Amino acid sequence: MVEAGAVVGRLDADDLRAQLRAAEALVAQAQKAVEEARAGERKSRTDVALAGKTLKRSQTLVDKGFISQSKLDTDQTGMEGAMAGMDQAQSRVAEADAAVAAAVAKVESLQATLNDTSLKSPINGRVLYRLAEPGEVLAAGGKALTLLDLSDMYMTIYLPTDKAGQVALGSEARIVLDALPGQPIPAVVSFVAAKAQFTPREVETRTEREKLMFRIKVKPDLAWLAAHRDLAKGGLPGVAYVRLDADTPWPANLRLDGK
Repeated sequence: MVEAGAVVGRLDADDLRAQLRAAEALVAQAQKAVEEARAGERKSRTDVALAGKTLKRSQTLVDKGFISQSKLDTDQTGMEGAMAGMDQAQSRVAEADAAVAAAVAKVESLQATLNDTSLKSPINGRVLYRLAEPGEVLAAGGKALTLLDLSDMYMTIYLPTDKAGQVALGSEARIVLDALPGQPIPAVVSFVAAKAQFTPREVETRTEREKLMFRIKVKPDLAWLAAHRDLAKGGLPGVAYVRLDADTPWPANLRLDGK
């Protein structure tokens, strides 16, 4: 028995783990580059502020005739250069941020792939067959286990048209397994086919085999399955009984707890 989410198998993933470690190192490197780029941006802002103050002072001194126009032109050029440097620093910050995002995405992709190397049971159920042995190489789409969902077990029966028309979904039923002849199992009708079909060769009926029959699924009570999961096994032969008239009591051998 396994529970939903339980790890039932693992694929060898040493190469993926190595790639993941390398990708995580790239993330750390990219984050360091972001810090350096932001430091460069802060310095460029300081340079712009200093160049602006210098230019403002030069304009005042030129107006008073204390310095030449060439000095003002030089300071103007310095201001423009500082502005260009700040633009470049901001671009480097954006590139560094994008590099971090790309590195993180690579880590997430590898982590998702690594998570897929753990085969987890999608249901609560029983392992019927182990189809792969430890160390075996599985091809793409290969199967490792066969699981049985004990909450989705049913018995298929066939009824003729005049009887099938009286069966409604949810109708009360009983199942008697050949292995448990004295234990009627509570059940309900969970499916009634919309179209008739020829009776399968394995099903024995009192009518002619060529007669069209309706396929019906009888599902055991979930509480019974939960309480007798060691007895519930797929493929067990038996007989299913469907009560067509709700007012008709069950025969003594099919009653539950004397009812």
